Amino acid sequence: MDWHFPALSKPAADCRKRTTDLSETQTPSDPAPDSEHRVVCHLDRVLLQRGMTLTELSRLTGITMANLSILKTNKAKAVRFTTLTAVCDALETTPGELFSIGSRN
Repeated sequence: MDWHFPALSKPAADCRKRTTDLSETQTPSDPAPDSEHRVVCHLDRVLLQRGMTLTELSRLTGITMANLSILKTNKAKAVRFTTLTAVCDALETTPGELFSIGSRN
């Protein structure tokens, strides 16, 4: 009996990197993607004010504890609008309460 195995590699067109990072659309005046931002997340303060835990917020929003923790510890480099909307709805707050811009060094 002969066994035939289809090719395991994808056509070259399918292997092209699909990217949405800033490097392709970046203009010379834009900061480098690796540069530090000054956006500060105040999720810890808002949770404390609302008497809510990260676990409760995760349950209410469907956002993983890991992702919420990244926000809370200011390690996030970006936030999706759907995530921001879910957090704001659950905490009955606004993006302006959750984020601020830190001072320049």
